[in-house]
Amino acid sequence: MRPRLKKLLYGSPRDVESPSTYHSISLIALLAWVGLGADGLSSSAYGPDEAFRALGQHTYLAIALALATTITVLVISLAYSQIIKRFPFGGGGYIVATELLGPRWGVVSGSALLVDYVLTISVSIASGADQVFSVLPLAAARWKLILEGAVICILILLNLRGVKESVTVLAPIFGLFLLTHAVLLVGGLGMHVHQVPAVASEVHRGFQTGLSTLGLMGMFGVFLRAYSMGAGTYTGIEAVSNGLQIMREPKVQTGRRTMTLMAISLAVTASGLLVLYLLFHARPVEGKTMNAVLLDAFAGRWTIGQYHIGYSYVVLTLAAEAALLFVAAQAGFIDGPRVMSSMAMDSWLPHRFAQLSSRLTISNGVLLMGGAALATLLYTRGNLTALVTMYSINVFVTFSLSQLGMFRMWLRERASGRRRGLSIHGLALALCAGILTGIIYEKFALGGWVTIAVTGVVVMGCFMIRGHYQRVQLNLARLNSIMEALPSSAESESPPLNPKRPTAVLLVGGYGGMGVHALLTIQKLFPGHFANMIFVSIGVIDAATMKGVQEVERLREQTKESLGSYVDLAHRFGLASESRMAIGTDVLDEGVELCSAIAAEFPRSVFFLGKLIFERERFFQRILHNETAYQLQRRLQFAGLDAMVLSVRVLEPLEVPQFPQTLHSA
Repeated sequence: MRPRLKKLLYGSPRDVESPSTYHSISLIALLAWVGLGADGLSSSAYGPDEAFRALGQHTYLAIALALATTITVLVISLAYSQIIKRFPFGGGGYIVATELLGPRWGVVSGSALLVDYVLTISVSIASGADQVFSVLPLAAARWKLILEGAVICILILLNLRGVKESVTVLAPIFGLFLLTHAVLLVGGLGMHVHQVPAVASEVHRGFQTGLSTLGLMGMFGVFLRAYSMGAGTYTGIEAVSNGLQIMREPKVQTGRRTMTLMAISLAVTASGLLVLYLLFHARPVEGKTMNAVLLDAFAGRWTIGQYHIGYSYVVLTLAAEAALLFVAAQAGFIDGPRVMSSMAMDSWLPHRFAQLSSRLTISNGVLLMGGAALATLLYTRGNLTALVTMYSINVFVTFSLSQLGMFRMWLRERASGRRRGLSIHGLALALCAGILTGIIYEKFALGGWVTIAVTGVVVMGCFMIRGHYQRVQLNLARLNSIMEALPSSAESESPPLNPKRPTAVLLVGGYGGMGVHALLTIQKLFPGHFANMIFVSIGVIDAATMKGVQEVERLREQTKESLGSYVDLAHRFGLASESRMAIGTDVLDEGVELCSAIAAEFPRSVFFLGKLIFERERFFQRILHNETAYQLQRRLQFAGLDAMVLSVRVLEPLEVPQFPQTLHSA
C-alpha cells in the first residue's frame, strides 16, 4: 500500500536521463509569472492597504504615494533584470552578495531570504484568509487558523509533486484575479474621469492645508511613514531572479520577460488601488480590508432587476484575491528551497537540503518551509498586522545587499564607460536602503525586532554548521596521507575475476583518502580472503547538477573516472577488480538495486560501507551527516545480503592502517 499511496500523492518518479524531463518541468514566462509573479501581484491586497491606512487624515498624499510606488517597482525590477543578466544561473540575493561582497555577506543575505520566504508563505496565507472572512460573520473567525493550516498542507503536497504541476493547477486563479481587478481599475477610474478637475482641486487644497498645519517636513514625514509601511508591496520582486533555475531555456530571456510582466502588473495594480481609495473616499472599517471597502463602494449597489450582481462581483473579486494570496505562497515554496540548496552546497546548511526526490523536487526544503510557516502562523495566531510588521524588513536587507554588490561592481567597471548600470543600481540602492531604514525605525518596537532576532539566530546557526563541516573536512584530509604510501605500479598482472570466489563489494564516493582507507581496512581485517574486489558508486543528482542531460553526463563521467582510479589501485595491489555504477536521486533505492544485481552475479559477496564515527555523538550530527550507511546496511540485510559498516573516526587522531603482508608482497 505504501508505494501505491506515495505514487498516488506524489506521482511517478521522473527519469533524470531523459531530455524531455527537463523540458517538461521548466516554466515558460507566463507560468513563471503565475508561480513567482503572484507573490508580487498579490501584495496589492495588503501593501497599498497598509500604506493608505498610514496616511490617516492626509489622504491627499495618495497621489504622490501612487507615483512613488510605481517608480519604486519599476526601478527595483529594472535593477533585478540586470542581476538576471549578470547571474544567469539564478540564486538571486544570496549568490549576488556571495560573489560581489563575500561569503559572510552572502550568508546574511541568504538567511534573510529564508526567513523572508517563510514569512511570504505566512503573510500570503493569513492575508488570503482575511479576504475570505471579510465577507463572513465575525463569529466565523475562530475557524480562520484551521483554514490557514489546511491551505499550507495542500500547498506542501502540490509542491512535493512538482513546481510545474502546482503552478498549472493554480493558474486559473491568477487569471481570475487579473480579470476581476481589470474591471475594478478600468471601471473605477472611468467612473471618475469627469471628476478629475474636482479631485485635482481637492488634492491641491489638501496639500495647502498640510503645509499650513504640518509644514513641509511634517508632511514629508507622514508621506515617508506611509511609503515605508507599504513596503510589503515590493516584496515579491526578487523572486524571479531567485527562481531562474526553473525557467524554460533560454533562461535569461524567460526570466527578464517574466520580470517585465511582474513589474508592469504590480505597478499598475498597486498604484491604481491607491488612487481608487482616494477617488471613492474609502476609509478603514473594522473587520474589513481596504479592498473590501473599495469594492463595496464600487459595485456594492449594482443591480439588474431584482438581482444584486454587485454583491456577487464583490464576493468573486475578494475570493480571487484570497485565492491569489494562497497562490502567492508558491514563491516561498519555489524559491525558499532553492536558496537553501545553494547554501547547502556551500556548507552553510545541512547537505541534505540539496538533495532531490524522485520527482526532482527539493522535498526536504519544501517540508521545512511549510512547517516553519505553519509555526509562524501559530505563534502570531494568524494576525496579519503582526506578520506584515515582521515581513518587510528581511526582503529589504537582501534588496540592499544585492544592490550594494551590483553598485560596487559597476563602480569598478565605470572606466569602460558603462554608466547606465551604475545609475540604475545606485538609485535602487538608495531606495532600498531608505525603505529599510524607515521600516526598521517604524516597525522595530512593534515586533520587527523578532524578525531581526530570528535572522540573527539563523546566521549564527549557518556559521556553526559551516564550522563543523570545515573541521570534519580538515580532519578527514589527514587520511590523504595514505595516498603517499601507495604503490605506484603493479609488480605483476592482476588475475581475472572469478564469480565463484569470495568477493568484497565496496561502496565509495569520489576517489580519495576515505575510500582508500576502507579498501586497506578490508584487507587488514580479512587478509587474503577476498579474491575479487568490486567498487560501487552512485552518482547522485542533486539541486546543483539538475540542470540538464549534459550535467547528468558530466556526473556520469566523473563517477566513472573515480571508480577507474579505485580499480587501478586494486590492480596495483594485485587484486582482481572491476566497478559498477548507477545514476539517480536516491542513494538507497539505486544502491539496493545495484547491489542485488551484483549479488546475483557474485553469490559469495560481502558489502562494505563507510561511516563517519564521532568521538561524542550529538543529535545535530545526525542532521548534518546522513545515516546512509546504516540505512543501506539494513535494507541489504533485509534483502538477504551480508553488509558491514566500516567506521572512520572523526575529531580524534585517525589511524593509518598498516598494509597487510599480502599487499606488501604484491
